[in-house]
Amino acid sequence: MGGGGSTRRVTFEADENENITVVKGVRLSDSVIDRMKEPSSPGRQHRGAGAANDEELKKRIAEELALERARRDSEAQKRRLFGKLLERERISSNEHLTRAILRERAATEEERQKAQRFARQLEEKDRELKKHDAYYKEQLARLEERSAQFYKVTTEQYQKAADEVSARFK
Repeated sequence: MGGGGSTRRVTFEADENENITVVKGVRLSDSVIDRMKEPSSPGRQHRGAGAANDEELKKRIAEELALERARRDSEAQKRRLFGKLLERERISSNEHLTRAILRERAATEEERQKAQRFARQLEEKDRELKKHDAYYKEQLARLEERSAQFYKVTTEQYQKAADEVSARFK
């Protein structure tokens, strides 16, 4: 590892033999792991590293923690923004669905009113046809009555004329 701060998390565990630990593919001995587990004392130096290395290590750890915290905050913010986006999409789709339902209800109501209007018009036409039918039946009855009277009068006149002609020429 160089002088730059690493954002990679390191975890370690013991293998089957309990003497070598694998750290993300890197094998470490028990003594290295024990040194990593021990809290560092201010007077103690690790393999030639001084207090400056401890300060640098603390600084790097603080930077890594800050980076990790920033990453978690960023992820949380992304989740919140994504949640807000999903909520907006849900609201938008609900509004769209509500508008579509209202349009369909309005169209259905319009069709129902149109059907009622046509039914009333049909009933009105039916009444009008019945009225005309009654009128024409009445006119037909009058004409038949007149025709019968005319036939009767004509027949009587014919009979009278025939009787006169017969009486004159006897």
